[in-house]
Amino acid sequence: MAGAAGLMALGGPFQGFTSLASAASGRPSFRHLRPIPDLRDGKVRLHLPEGFAYRSFHDTEFPIVLDDQTRLPGRHDGMGAFDGPGGNVMLVRNHEVNNPGPAFGDASKAYDPMAQSGTTTIEVTPQGEVVRAFTSLNGTQMNCSGGIMPWGSWITCEETINGPDVGPDFTGVSNIPLTKPHGFVFEVPKDGQSDRQPLRKAGRFAHEAVSFDPQDGILYLTEDNFGFPSGFYRYIPPNDAMADGGMADGGRLQMLAVSGIPNADLAATQRQRVTYDIEWVDIEDADPEFPYTPGEQASTTNDEVISYVGSQGRAQGAAYFSRLEGSVYDNGVVYFASTQGGGPAESSLGPIPDGYGNGTGQIWAYHTRSSKLQLLYQSPGAETLDFPDNVTASPRGTLILCEDNVNDNYLRGLSRGGQLSEIALNRMVSQIGAQLPRFNDEFAGSTFSPDGGTLFVNIQASRGISYAIWGPWERIGV
Repeated sequence: MAGAAGLMALGGPFQGFTSLASAASGRPSFRHLRPIPDLRDGKVRLHLPEGFAYRSFHDTEFPIVLDDQTRLPGRHDGMGAFDGPGGNVMLVRNHEVNNPGPAFGDASKAYDPMAQSGTTTIEVTPQGEVVRAFTSLNGTQMNCSGGIMPWGSWITCEETINGPDVGPDFTGVSNIPLTKPHGFVFEVPKDGQSDRQPLRKAGRFAHEAVSFDPQDGILYLTEDNFGFPSGFYRYIPPNDAMADGGMADGGRLQMLAVSGIPNADLAATQRQRVTYDIEWVDIEDADPEFPYTPGEQASTTNDEVISYVGSQGRAQGAAYFSRLEGSVYDNGVVYFASTQGGGPAESSLGPIPDGYGNGTGQIWAYHTRSSKLQLLYQSPGAETLDFPDNVTASPRGTLILCEDNVNDNYLRGLSRGGQLSEIALNRMVSQIGAQLPRFNDEFAGSTFSPDGGTLFVNIQASRGISYAIWGPWERIGV
């Protein structure tokens, strides 16, 4: 039941968040952010704390061709960092491209030759100097975020359910050219090629991110269903992924429900430090396909399909969230962001034109050992925290939150003491045409190098860019 355990009773990773009640009422502390020139070309693209430096790379305002002759797509999104040769870092980076079109890279290898998304893999120095880069997955669609697997791979997530069996999505563009169903997760090794086979039983829905618990061998998944309630899921694979060095298809998908509160509305404003006991309900039809005639528009609507998996869970009492986005596993806890959570309750289950949820952000924590869910932070307003998206954790346990809004976008830190701080501010200006400000382009894909010295992060826009940021993290409590 709600609030029964209380924050202090949980102990462990939750203990550091005991001051959240006071933190929620104030603005984040300023790190005296200042304009810092990009070491790539001397232009100011970020404001950072004193003592920090950065270099940008793979700036797609201008054409970039990778080592395998791939024209680099934009929309740089979720990203994972791994040990590379000679102290370098291997990055596996998503590109969140929607709508049918020829796959980038080698179309003969593509999962769907008429889908434009996928991942690229980049070897970089800790200071963001590119050594080599290549296509590692192509023919997918809207690869948003994902998660780092401890055996050395990245699981990338399609944030869509498009396919030839589904009517047009929110863009109104026909799905007839697609050759495969989408809405799945795919595994990509840190320095190689994906086998381009989806983990179908991990669900066909608008995936955002995943986090893996190495002790239980369970994969946790977030859903960003924009106009409808979203769910928090777990996938129990049929194999020991840690021992096998990879996750098998054919497992079981489940959805979170609050014990004793059927269809708990967790998207609405929550009591500070509220804690819920939870249970899991089974999803019987995790990877549906629908009848269609090739060359003709499918009769099943996008709205029907995007809610199909979640509706099975909600029929059994699963909880409602608002737009679940980034997640990260750290020391027995899965932390995840609800981008528009924390406001007045919605009056219907959707579709909601401006997104399901009326708040400006919540950060949740699921304690895998005790099966408890806790609200760690709820934004009191856009001036404090405005639409948190991707999430990662520093080696010292601070959560790094990427903002995705239509105003100034920050990288925020949420400390173990429950305090928000400002780590970086986007101050990009386009280098083409009228050279307009790009201050509202979102941060995405934050990930620390394995040694914790460099934070890699992207700007997710049609003209994407990646950054390597380094400096005295301990001094600013990150």
